Order: sequence, then structure tokens, then C-alpha cells
Amino acid sequence: MASDGYSSGPSRSIRSLRQLLIALVLTALTAVAALVPAPSVNAATSQFRGMNWAVLGDNFSTGTLVVQGLSQSDSNATVRAKANALYDYMEYTMGVNTVRLPINTHTVANTSWWNSYRGAIDAATDRGFKVILAYWEDGAASGGRITNLAAWNSMWSTVTNTYGSNSNVYFEPMNEPHGYSSAEWRNVAANWLSTHTSAVPGRVLIGGTGFSQDLRDICNDSRFNSTLLSFHYYAFFYSAMTYDAFRSHIQTLLGNCASRAIATEFGAPMSTGLNYADADSTDNFVRYLRAMAQVMRDNQMGGTYWPALGGKPTGSLGYDHYSMYALGGSGTNLTLTVRNQSGADRVRYGWGDTVRDSTPSPQPETFYRIDARHSGKAMDVQQASTNNGARVDQYTYGGNPWQQWQFQDAGSGYWRIVSRHSGKCLDVVGASTADGAELIQYTCGTGTNQQFQMVANGSYFQLRARHSGKCVDVPSASTADGVILKQYPCNTGANQQWSRTAV
Repeated sequence: MASDGYSSGPSRSIRSLRQLLIALVLTALTAVAALVPAPSVNAATSQFRGMNWAVLGDNFSTGTLVVQGLSQSDSNATVRAKANALYDYMEYTMGVNTVRLPINTHTVANTSWWNSYRGAIDAATDRGFKVILAYWEDGAASGGRITNLAAWNSMWSTVTNTYGSNSNVYFEPMNEPHGYSSAEWRNVAANWLSTHTSAVPGRVLIGGTGFSQDLRDICNDSRFNSTLLSFHYYAFFYSAMTYDAFRSHIQTLLGNCASRAIATEFGAPMSTGLNYADADSTDNFVRYLRAMAQVMRDNQMGGTYWPALGGKPTGSLGYDHYSMYALGGSGTNLTLTVRNQSGADRVRYGWGDTVRDSTPSPQPETFYRIDARHSGKAMDVQQASTNNGARVDQYTYGGNPWQQWQFQDAGSGYWRIVSRHSGKCLDVVGASTADGAELIQYTCGTGTNQQFQMVANGSYFQLRARHSGKCVDVPSASTADGVILKQYPCNTGANQQWSRTAV
């Protein structure tokens, strides 16, 4: 990119069950996605539904590249286990089937780390994912040029000799070759093709000129007629535009080669609560991402969002605010949580999925029973109490007003959930951000610990607390009456999925 723990419930600890859940979700996702045959220079590229997995701090480095979630001390087996955990979540939440991974000369030359890092590549291809291996130059100070041509060719010889016969591995000779003129870059890329003959041209992605943002010269150069093309487009590259202007500009830069293009980098802020489902938004980032997704969809063009994890930390956040996921868990039991569901949905729309512009909002004058997916039991105020601090549990539904809730709009896609019998709000006790904090009822106020986002998953949804980003959870996936609801890091468990039924 250019500059600009706790495990509750068997679904988080038993990988076979997690894989079953993934399979069920993917059935729904792929039923509405456009299925495209194997890559061809004459076919669209919508089979690439991908994410960039990057270094926290960005991939421009004069040392080895260690993507977020991995440690340079990890063995190949540990890298595989971590990668599989993350790929499970990417596949489950968005139907991802492609990962773009960075390499540089130092990473491949460091035999010990390269052998470990290959676990991330091999874990992906073993499960049928496509992998795009892209070269980043040695530090941003390199100015968009290859620092050491001999080392670069040596690196690529190692990589293509290892993976040239693997039909799921794709090669991108250079990320954002902005230090070269158009003619210079095209010659460098053509020489790469003639040197690294073990790389099938149909599995090579040649970046556009500049920051890979203009494909026209590459498209018109017959030396690349058999390759795929790598395209980058960000809002911050350009001045603010209308939605229609963005669409027109993106299409112009694709030239006549959209059918061979993969948007290997595009992204927008996922940390600020922007509503990417709002077709009438005047926000430049919303207009941009909606336009980008529409162009991708119109051209049946695949893409790898920047980033899933990693990237350049934004301000004091400690993470890249474009990152699609928040990383959780520990050891090899890593988890991912989507930061902005409307953003994730817009990316899926670009990949060809049928996605609503917005989750249907609860009617403000209507009361609902809220049922846990895994148990079928209702959200319930214990002992029908009207007191502040009364705990909220799951209980067999009995048609009682302390099991009925109203959704009040708190703005920015969040809701206060108000008990019918007491008029008090669902509340994370003490505004705690800790795992295991209990859900209670309390006099409604302006606190973000009383505001919840409904994150859709088919006909179910998660309830994500605004102050902590954690989900309302039935601990240990219990099906017993009286189990107190708590907050835990969001995951794929059915004990964090809810339905609502008007009463």
C-alpha cells in the first residue's frame, strides 16, 4: 500500500466443527456469487475473493517480513496452525479464497524463516486457496525501484522453482513500481517473464504503472498479452469525487483490460463507523468504496482487499484503520472479528455476492423476543426484576414482558436494547472491556456500553458492544436456563448468534 483468549463454546476449540460451520456458510455465500472457471486471459477474474495479509508497520522493510499474527520464532507447523485459524475466519465471514502475501529478498534469503513462512503459503494452497506472492522493495526509501536486481532475480528463482508447478500460486514481480517510467517498468517486467520461465504467464500479475494504478500501457503492450494484471486504487490517491466520477475514473484506468485485472489493493477506513451501505452518503470514502465495488462487479473482477491484518498503524490506534479484521486469541488459537460489517458487505458485493444495502432495521415501536441460535432460548431479565443491575440471562420463552425488548436507534448503526417490563437498557456492567463482563439492565443513558451493533450473518446477527467491540455471548455454549450472558471476543460460534421475532 502507498503511504497514506477467551474461547467459550466448542465451536472455537474444535476445528472440525468450525470447518463444518464454514461449509454451511459458504453454501449460502457461493449460491449467490458468480462462479468463474480457472484463470484465463480471456475470462473475468471474479474467482479471486481475497485479502492482503501484511506486516504490522507495512511491508516496506529492509529485513525479513513477518506478517501480523506470526512470530519469527514460529516453526513451519506453528505458522501453518496460525494461518489455518485465520483462514478459517476469513472463509467463514466473507467467503475468502485468496490471500496475497508479501515477500522480499531478505525473507527468502533467510532460509530458516523462509521455511517457516512457507507454512502460510502451503496452508492456503492445501485448502484450495489461491496465493498471490508479491515482492515489496527494500524499504519505502527505495523509491519504488528494485534495490538489488541480482538479489531480486535470485529470490524469484527460488520462489518460482518451488511453486511454479503449483496451480494455486500466482506471482507478482513487483508491488507498486512507481520509481520507474512506464517504458522502464514494462522492460523490467518483460525481462522477468523471459528469465523466470517456470512461472506460467497466466499465473503472473504485472502491476500497472505508477502505484500500480494505471493499466493502460501494460494492457496495450503485447508482451503481457498472456498475463494477468495487478491494479491498485485508493481514494487518497486523488482529490474527492462524486460516486459517478469515481466509477468513471476507475474504469478509465483499467483501460481495455478489466477482464484480466485483479484489484490487488483497495481499501477504506473500517474503524470509524462509516456506513458503506448508504447509497446517498456524501462521505468520500463511502463513495469511493461503493464505486470500486460496483466497477469490480460490473466487470466480474476479483480483488484482494488491503488489508485483512497488518498495514501501517493509524495514529494512536495501534492498527491500520483500513484493516478489515481485529485480531484476537492467542497462540495458534487466533480469531478475527470484522470491524465494519457494511464495509465487508460492500467488498463481497464487489466480488459478485447478493448483498443488501442495509440490514433491515427493527421497527422502533415494536417489541421483540431475542433468541440464541444454539439453544433457542430467549434473552431474559432474571426474576423479572425492575432493579438497576439485574442480570440478563437466557431462559425458555414464556411470552413474558421481561423477555421482550425494543430497539432504540443510538445513531451510527448502533441500538439501545430496552426491556419492555422495566424500561431499562441492556448494559455491559461497569462499561467493562474485559472478557466475561456480565450483561445487566440499567437506566438508559448515553454510554456506549449500552449501544450494540447488529452484525448480520444470514438470518441471524451478533450483538457487538460499541465500547468494547465484543459480542454478547452465552458462555460455554450452554443450553441451560438461567445462564448469565457475558461479553467475549466475537467469533463464529452459534452461542453468539441471535434472531429476533416481533411479539
